[in-house]
Amino acid sequence: MRIEQLQAFLSVAETGSFQAAAQQCQVTQSTVSRQVQALEAELDAPLFHRGAQAKLTVAGERLLPKARRIQQDWAQVSKDIADLMAGKQPELCVAAIQSVCATVLPPVLQQFCSEYPQVQLRVTALGSDRSLKVLRDGLVDLAIVMDNPRLTTQPEMVVTPLFEEPIEVLLGADHDLARQPAIAWEMLSRFPQILFKDGYGMQRLVQQQFQDRGETFNAALELNTLDAFRGVIRQGNFVALLPQSALADCRDDPTLAVRPTEPPVLTRSVVLVTTRDRLGIPPIQRFHALVQSLASPSRQRRAAAVSYN
Repeated sequence: MRIEQLQAFLSVAETGSFQAAAQQCQVTQSTVSRQVQALEAELDAPLFHRGAQAKLTVAGERLLPKARRIQQDWAQVSKDIADLMAGKQPELCVAAIQSVCATVLPPVLQQFCSEYPQVQLRVTALGSDRSLKVLRDGLVDLAIVMDNPRLTTQPEMVVTPLFEEPIEVLLGADHDLARQPAIAWEMLSRFPQILFKDGYGMQRLVQQQFQDRGETFNAALELNTLDAFRGVIRQGNFVALLPQSALADCRDDPTLAVRPTEPPVLTRSVVLVTTRDRLGIPPIQRFHALVQSLASPSRQRRAAAVSYN
């Protein structure tokens, strides 16, 4: 069944004439006849009594209200999709890791809102694995996450590298290791570690690093907010390995210390992920471009330099 067949049927039912229906549809009378005949063949029932006036059969009467509803639904969905492709979507949903929400997204959100005031932005801070899941499930339009090729191998996924940043050590200002200008990995293995909960890419990255080095990973506590990390680190002998962008506010806190690790330095890659079909929608396309522009590696390095000074 094709929408053109239903439209031909409705025009004949409305005008009572194949000729008048052809004029209304702006096609030939033979075209209308073929479309109605094809519909009758598919339904295996005559839809009109053909005579001086085309009158509905019992089957035609049964089809009429449903055909009208289908036509209305088709007209509405056609309009909705046309609006979507013209950039008239009501909202744009983004999932991002916490450090990106705090450092990368604010200028992007400000610029996007000024350009698309009619689009409501919804931003949710989630771990990388969870962000990619809600993207795959169609619950968000874009995800800004720590790179994990294992979860982005589907052909419809578009993965855009944004920047790489070093992983550094957060500890209390009076911690024994705070006196070190750079901290060796074997020293870190002697202290209890605070790490992100399962589902956050940082947990997997840090655990793999200790495993590859043959060092003991002393996981003592799992948390899922940066504020919680800072609060617990101030109180005891814990250490935490966190990305540089997550530590910007800690450098000016006299109760905390941030130190690099000894080389080779562990880094993480941050990427922007969406799907190919979404990139054809103007607001999503623009948001994607803004993130690329405002989260470039050079901007990240300048931001880090400012935070060090």
